[in-house]
Amino acid sequence: MATLIHCFFFADAEAFLMKNAKVNLCLQASPTNGNLLLQDCNPESDFQDWAWQGDSLMNQGTRSCLSAVGADRVQTGLCGTGWDCSDSLLSPLGSSQGYLVANRKGVALNNVRGLKAQWQDVADRSVCEEKAVEEEQEMFFPAALASTHVYNYAAGNVTLMLGISQEELEELLWFFRREDPSMWDYSMLALSFVAMILGLLLLAINVARNRKRKIHMYREAAQSAQQAELQAKQALMTMQEDSSAEPQKLEAVPQDERSGEVMVQWKDGTVTSLYTERSEEAV
Repeated sequence: MATLIHCFFFADAEAFLMKNAKVNLCLQASPTNGNLLLQDCNPESDFQDWAWQGDSLMNQGTRSCLSAVGADRVQTGLCGTGWDCSDSLLSPLGSSQGYLVANRKGVALNNVRGLKAQWQDVADRSVCEEKAVEEEQEMFFPAALASTHVYNYAAGNVTLMLGISQEELEELLWFFRREDPSMWDYSMLALSFVAMILGLLLLAINVARNRKRKIHMYREAAQSAQQAELQAKQALMTMQEDSSAEPQKLEAVPQDERSGEVMVQWKDGTVTSLYTERSEEAV
């Protein structure tokens, strides 16, 4: 388990580009013949990704290491050459062949100590800092990483002491590096479904509350209209009662009154003329 964690951690997190400080081009491994080229930096290219594996520099695209061949030649091959890194300068361990230098053809070994021999990542940090970070992180796995790799130069393959072959190790590294996003996609789909349900629930609650508020307002308006109508009817009935009472009082006065007569209505209800006309005969 510790070996798998180590493989996962260093296969992706510690990959970096090797940019020359003089020409501002990145070191790229050829997938066919092991040659090394200087190309424009492309973080998407696996053939420009390098990672420290102990003292070796492994290319993530070809799964081979930076190796010194002959007096001044450098190419990718078996992980047999260790590199000493100091002040952004790379030189083969246990050799006086010089430093890794950029030239017109690509890279070579030379004793020049200048910008052509200085290698950085895309953030202009020294590749030696990348190695220091890798060594600090290895301290978290002292037991599992004590003697992990055993190099078999005769067979040309790298095996693990735990019995995992190079092909199986590369398959595991590629699996962890791809990081299957299906679990994340399913989680986001579930969260989207929950958010949709909550949105529909809030919408239904809002519609119901608006409907209740409109019904309440309609009832209040209807009650107000009924009260106004009732008050109008009561006022009309009062006016009709007042108008019907006046004719009754007038009806009590006899209708056969003559002009110039003064009629008196007594308490017993009888009506008489105040002045009784004398007949013409009596005169």
